[in-house]
Amino acid sequence: MKSNTYCIIMAGGIGTRFWPMSRKSMPKQFLDILGTGKSFIRATYERFAALVPNENFIVVTNRAYKELVLQHIPELDETQVLCEPRGRNTAPCIAYAAYSLLKSNPDAEMIVTPSDHLILNETDFHAIIRECLEFAAEYDALMTVGINPTRPDTGYGYIQKSNSDVISRVKCFTEKPNLEMAQTFIESGEFFWNAGIFIWKVRNIIEAFSQHLPEHHALFSAIIDDLGTEREEAAIEQVFSECKAISIDYGVMEKADNVYVRCGDFGWSDVGTWGSVYQLSRKDAFANTKSNDGCYTYATRSSIISIPEGKVAIINGLRDYIVVDTEDVLMICPRSEEQSIKKYIDDVRFDKGDKYI
Repeated sequence: MKSNTYCIIMAGGIGTRFWPMSRKSMPKQFLDILGTGKSFIRATYERFAALVPNENFIVVTNRAYKELVLQHIPELDETQVLCEPRGRNTAPCIAYAAYSLLKSNPDAEMIVTPSDHLILNETDFHAIIRECLEFAAEYDALMTVGINPTRPDTGYGYIQKSNSDVISRVKCFTEKPNLEMAQTFIESGEFFWNAGIFIWKVRNIIEAFSQHLPEHHALFSAIIDDLGTEREEAAIEQVFSECKAISIDYGVMEKADNVYVRCGDFGWSDVGTWGSVYQLSRKDAFANTKSNDGCYTYATRSSIISIPEGKVAIINGLRDYIVVDTEDVLMICPRSEEQSIKKYIDDVRFDKGDKYI
């Protein structure tokens, strides 16, 4: 365990694709959607605790979720939770952590990870992260982690390697291709899913911001003396009101010439949809996934059913459906119509306001 290595957990998302279970007040990263006994953010913290000292964790989240973070990871001090006043995508999120570290420990190494992914083989994953840390330290590289694809998935971004080396320079990034292109990617053997996990030295990512996102660099550099002081909240409020919302992939990784990827297969999923929960969950003899033993199904096949603990539900005659029941919202829709959840949210918000969102 290296005392100069920090883990940055990005935990500011709202998780609308898991509505009505995931809400603005309790988004996906704080839920145990897979029934593992741990929230996603708790599992993420424990996964990296084998690599990073406890005092070197930093969680970047919306200010509304600060107390939730501390409840799920009580090992952290509140100074280890950086609060965004509003979501601005991953580049400002990462910049907030990077410029904070630049002030407190400019020689630090950073591991940046989403808070809501699943990794089944943590031993192999840890080995890959260690390889990335060593490579980034030696070659001043911006490292990313690729996943060996198992299907032509249109819901993931892709990374193309430039050669067959274990650690390879990235040739290009491609965002969520159509099915035909995704199939071509798989057949080529050169493309891998983008896991959204990054490893670099603080000085290298700061240099990348200065070159490729100079406006962000100027904004965060201007407040660096305020970070870690009582002036930080007001300074960050000002920066986030001015900085452009952009992902780290678009803003930096697609432009930099020192980007490398280490690909692997360690049981990764971003658990991004109810469909992915269905794929990952245990099923009964009729291919149904149920959240608890209070659910009774009849003539029902290939459905995912989530009901609150202590509640009984009778489901009869459904095939390929999603049924999610919460205290105040019930959603029943075909699995094939999952992409309509955003429309459902918009309609409910239009009629009822944010009470049920």
